Amino acid sequence: MIRYEFPFNEGIRTMLRLENLFDRLGQLVSRDAAIDHHHALATLFEIMDVAARADLKADLLRELERQRARLNAYRGNPAVSEAVIDEVTVRIDAAFKALHEMPGKAGAALTANEWLMSIRSRINIPGGTCGFDLPAYYAWQQFDVQRRRGDLFRWAGSLTPMADALRLLLGLLRDAAEPHNVTAVAGHFLQPLAAGKTFQLLRLRMKSNETLVPEISGHRLMVSVRLMQQDAEGRLQPSNVDTPLELTLCA
Repeated sequence: MIRYEFPFNEGIRTMLRLENLFDRLGQLVSRDAAIDHHHALATLFEIMDVAARADLKADLLRELERQRARLNAYRGNPAVSEAVIDEVTVRIDAAFKALHEMPGKAGAALTANEWLMSIRSRINIPGGTCGFDLPAYYAWQQFDVQRRRGDLFRWAGSLTPMADALRLLLGLLRDAAEPHNVTAVAGHFLQPLAAGKTFQLLRLRMKSNETLVPEISGHRLMVSVRLMQQDAEGRLQPSNVDTPLELTLCA
């Protein structure tokens, strides 16, 4: 099975991008090769670029507060475990505190590191980090793997509160919704959305298929999934096959 996700607003879109980048960073740092650590550093700079939005930290803090209030509204409901509410609330409070205490924008502490910023200024130039351009960076790549990994962990550490808050919020958003089975008739599925209810994320799961690719679109009133057939050259044409899907709408 393969899962696709579609954000309904810019805030969730940014969160998904950052989640993807943090996951990539974790995988690259755990490897040993210098080239993987080069790409880890490039990913760290990508995170800084995406997270540079002035209001991102405030948005995350506000969303943590919203989730806390949402959980507290279930207190006294016999169908909901108070112990689970308490456990999740503790996690939200810890994430809120760590993020609130993070100084400035995400990665602000790294911008004071002139060596890192010299690499950042050249890393998007094709071939711009060759040894003759940045000899100090080339020397760093020859260091022992443990030293390089330690440096990467230290640099990424200033972003940990944001990463933890993102994972918690997206996890709560995904877990709060129930999936349901639908069918894309002749390759197309269309569903009106309940009036007065705002959804933030669509999750779509389908059997792994090397040739079928979903094109998802949606807004506050409607969601549409068009399945496209991919040929050997990668060109996409509409599918006309009835296809089962698992759809989850997260509010």
